[in-house]
Amino acid sequence: MSPSASRGASAPPEPSVPLAPSRAADAASSEELVRRACDGDGDAWAALTRRYTGMLWAIARSHGLSRPDAADVVQTVWLRLVERLSGLRDPGRVGAWLAVTTAREAERARLRAAQWPPAAAERRQPAVERSPERVYGTRERLGRVARALEELPERCRRLLRLFAASPSYADAAAALGIPVGSVGPTRARCLSALRRRLGDDF
Repeated sequence: MSPSASRGASAPPEPSVPLAPSRAADAASSEELVRRACDGDGDAWAALTRRYTGMLWAIARSHGLSRPDAADVVQTVWLRLVERLSGLRDPGRVGAWLAVTTAREAERARLRAAQWPPAAAERRQPAVERSPERVYGTRERLGRVARALEELPERCRRLLRLFAASPSYADAAAALGIPVGSVGPTRARCLSALRRRLGDDF
């Protein structure tokens, strides 16, 4: 484990928008970033976290976790990567490794929360109240989307929430446990189903 990687293993905050590249390292391939991170390159590790943190959060939240529980999962996954970085069989598929690991950790966290519902409820973040005049329209639309999304099958809910982080099809397939070739058609069917539930006036 490199010292620089160890220092960067804490979970970044949940991104509200996709994390934009801000360094030259972001243009490098994932395989190159893994090799450089193994050699102690802090910029490479930072680029990896920028590239994949949004996807990790999306996967964790798609399992129905609260924000604190999702943060724990994201941090755990980055720590797992630090521990196994030099031993990855295929560094170029680090995104798929992260997706699968996050899905597993999120499912474990979901099961733990189900066993201890009072503790899980205590960790939920209170809603932030804003001026009704400013947010009514947006809140109404988001509410319609949320209700329509809950009417979809679980696989569709997870897939659409996951794609909010713009993962590659390979990473999405790994997270969902489906063939890469079925991601596109499945996503299209899920989006069509969501649009039907929202109606033509949305």
